[in-house]
Amino acid sequence: MAVIDLRSDTVTKPTPEMRHAMVNSPLGDDVFGDDPTVKKLEEMSIERLGKEAAVFVSSGTMGNILGVAVNAQHGQELIADADSHVYIYEGAGSAAISGVQVHPVATTRGVMSPQQIRAATNPRDDYHYALSAAVSFEDTQNRHGGVVWPLEDLRAAYKAAHDLGLRVHLDGARVFNAAVAQGIDVAEIAACCDTLTFCLSKGLGCPAGSVFLGSKETVDEARRWRKRLGGGMRQAGVLAAAGVVALESMVDRLADDHANARTLAEGLAELPGITCDLSRVETNLVYFDVKGMTGLGFEDECRKRDLLGGATDEHTVRFVTHEGITSQDVQSALKICSDILN
Repeated sequence: MAVIDLRSDTVTKPTPEMRHAMVNSPLGDDVFGDDPTVKKLEEMSIERLGKEAAVFVSSGTMGNILGVAVNAQHGQELIADADSHVYIYEGAGSAAISGVQVHPVATTRGVMSPQQIRAATNPRDDYHYALSAAVSFEDTQNRHGGVVWPLEDLRAAYKAAHDLGLRVHLDGARVFNAAVAQGIDVAEIAACCDTLTFCLSKGLGCPAGSVFLGSKETVDEARRWRKRLGGGMRQAGVLAAAGVVALESMVDRLADDHANARTLAEGLAELPGITCDLSRVETNLVYFDVKGMTGLGFEDECRKRDLLGGATDEHTVRFVTHEGITSQDVQSALKICSDILN
């Protein structure tokens, strides 16, 4: 039996169309600004998300580090969800690279309300506090189960932040999932931030890369930070070519991943010993708790049966659907989970 890999949507492989484009697309030197394929990807991203400028970067983590660096200065503070990627999973990049302190805010679904943003913003006239400079949103929100920010809530949070003089960065690693799940144009989400990054190597299926967007002035500064981080790549069109194909043909199919995740979650919820909050399964992530077994123990039993997932804490496991997972794979995964529990 073939391995069913539900560890992450980062395990996706380039499609045949991507591989063809990677071999045949024209190349230049992107550090000199003359790689036509990188330029095409950046221009497509600008048009798709409605921002002034874009820069191709090596990863979503780099994109978020740029987002912090251009929106807050050394010794200032970034407000972010306590379960956000920028706070937990980036090796303290905000602090180590930009000297920016993160102010974590506990939320129930990763959605910060205007009231929470106001409460987290430090008084500007009290020198005991770090100066609040920016806020980071995450859509979809990984550790909250892949839930989306309802658009009206996102707009309200963005307005509240701007009213307080805060810049807004959006970690949009899976922002296309958020748009597809809500049936809206991704540009409507992108309008609710000053800068954002989206990932090409998750549900969009590319081998690597992300795109950082914002105003021309902000992206010019981001390019300087990319250089400082060693992020300038030469014939980067080899990677950007896959991104062009992804934006052309891989966005709408994310709905298939969402449908497979829903089927998987509903099947898991019916198994004795598993608890799965179906209200949080809005995109392609499925989190569930296992009774009578640790998350790592369940992960190990799955691996023995060629099913790969990931424990996220003592009793919680995460499965992620993606382009490489079929509806039959979902049924096979459910059968394996049932066998383990029985």
